[in-house]
Amino acid sequence: MSKETNPMSYEQARDELQEVVQQLEQQNVSLEASMLLWERGEELAKICEEWLSGARKKLDKAAKERQAK
Repeated sequence: MSKETNPMSYEQARDELQEVVQQLEQQNVSLEASMLLWERGEELAKICEEWLSGARKKLDKAAKERQAK
């Protein structure tokens, strides 16, 4: 994933996701707020997965190139 498709870095998304989880675990937010936090958490998890998937593809490509030598 590049910065053009997602301006948020993996680390930013991961850190914000951790904050969302902590807020949900405290159980002192309204149902409406919980739903909004859940939705944001889903978005952040998707961003993290996209970054990890991109990194995995790069590693696989590098490994194949190395084996071809």
